Amino acid sequence: MKLTAEAKGTFAIAPTPFSDDGRIDERSIDRLTDFYEEVGCDGVTVLGILGEAPKLDAAEAEQVAVRFVKRAKTMQVIVGVSAPGFATMRSLAKASMDAGAAGVMIAPPPSLRTDDQITGYFKQAAEAIGPDIPWVLQDYPLTLSVVFTPAVIRKIVMDNANCVMLKHEDWPGLEKISTLRNFQKDGSLRPLSILCGNGGLFLDFEMERGADGAMTGYAFPELLIDVVRLSKEGKRDAAHDLFDAHLPLIRYEQQPGAGLAVRKYVLQKRGIIASSAQRKPGATITPAARAEVDYLLSRVAKVDKRANLQPQSSAAG
Repeated sequence: MKLTAEAKGTFAIAPTPFSDDGRIDERSIDRLTDFYEEVGCDGVTVLGILGEAPKLDAAEAEQVAVRFVKRAKTMQVIVGVSAPGFATMRSLAKASMDAGAAGVMIAPPPSLRTDDQITGYFKQAAEAIGPDIPWVLQDYPLTLSVVFTPAVIRKIVMDNANCVMLKHEDWPGLEKISTLRNFQKDGSLRPLSILCGNGGLFLDFEMERGADGAMTGYAFPELLIDVVRLSKEGKRDAAHDLFDAHLPLIRYEQQPGAGLAVRKYVLQKRGIIASSAQRKPGATITPAARAEVDYLLSRVAKVDKRANLQPQSSAAG
């Protein structure tokens, strides 16, 4: 089923599992996909920024995308197709959709500076993948250095009928969500799904500002699911209480350059992936950092027993 502007809930951002020698670990891809489904994710996004996509060649990127898509049974799969050239973007988008993906995600190249450059680029990108492929606009200025104003986002969405979702990762960005929802109220912006990233760092208030859910890779997607659900149910204090318990670990995982190593370490410790390895060049988690993460997990576990982890040597099943 293709992605639409009605999408909501929690879409996990999946890391790409590698073996210690740098090979793609397909068994861990399978287990990771099963895990996301078992805990209740509505979707999964692969080959995002923390999916180490730039470290894969074109054939490997297609291999990873198709493996996730084929393994997913109930979740919608979104594939990151950002690339320096539109030919590569088009090829991966087509292969992913042919395999059964719900849509693709496109991030801006860091070279874009002016509003006209930004809107022009995405018009060309949308034309490159074709009008039948729904796509997600990724707004992540902290990493990509491209700044979208709400008006620019509105123009991109209104110019491209197949842009159905915004992955909102601006920081500070709460006012941007409110502005976009106000555009919809005054009729100047058509329906648009807004899912939020940034490790979930502001998910508690993003939901209150009108977000439809989360799209990020925090190592406890169950927390994201619960915060989204409790927020929609109007259980504000319960949502914030649970979120606050996880916030120190969320913050620790959000460190630039070190966050993926932490995330993969926790996923390995949970028995979901076999190795925390990143493909080179990549950071490794130090013994001191492991001890700090273990301490944070013990703190979270006082409120959320799902963080009470036993050491795991390899991925399950």
